[in-house]
Amino acid sequence: MHLTARQTEIVELAKTQGRVQVDELAAHFDITPQTIRMDLNSLCSNKVLIRFHGGAFFPEARENVEYEARRQIASEEKATIGEETAKLIPDHSSLFMNIGTTTEAVGQALINHQGLMVVTNNINVANKLRLYPSFEVAIAGGVVRPSDGGIVGEAAIDFINQFRVDYAVIGASAIDPDGSLLDFDFREVKVAQAIISKARHVILVADSTKFERRAPVVIAQMAQVDTLVTDHISKPSIRRICAEGDVRIIETSS
Repeated sequence: MHLTARQTEIVELAKTQGRVQVDELAAHFDITPQTIRMDLNSLCSNKVLIRFHGGAFFPEARENVEYEARRQIASEEKATIGEETAKLIPDHSSLFMNIGTTTEAVGQALINHQGLMVVTNNINVANKLRLYPSFEVAIAGGVVRPSDGGIVGEAAIDFINQFRVDYAVIGASAIDPDGSLLDFDFREVKVAQAIISKARHVILVADSTKFERRAPVVIAQMAQVDTLVTDHISKPSIRRICAEGDVRIIETSS
């Protein structure tokens, strides 16, 4: 594919920032959003970028996007997902939270809750919630992944298996059209599987970009989830799988 100078700059911005958005690009280049959408559609049809509602992000084949960059991908959508998920969790309940930028958004939205017991393998969540005296925070032991502060390994799994909690709030790196929840690190997958097995109600939090991504390791199937909180579902197959599996869908953009 031959890239114009503007398209080349769009790709470089996507590489640097993790994502680009239509409105921001239109302002940056001082052109109409319609022209930017044409550029993004062309780049995405040639698999240079991957489209999501309102923009596009730079694809990764077998590696995850660098963690700080991922925090910026769909950040507003993640914040809203976090707020809606927090409404599902009553005061004085217990919950698991695994690693991920969307689960961190849920943690931020929980800070006004009372009497929560939070069990996590996410150093970022633990560090945030430990500041609130009404919370009891239990953190798994094991190997700390330097890229994102996730705690993985057999020790983390053994720790999680001691609990039986009311809710699990989990994220995924990607969601396949067949309903498979996917991740990049098999060690994190094993921790997530333990979390799912030890929770009475499993809440999957995932922004719409996750439906466009791919990752190599299967965490679970959508039917193992009780509630899916997302900004938007563009895949009819996901809606069908949720309906068949009696998975409640909460779409924050609708």
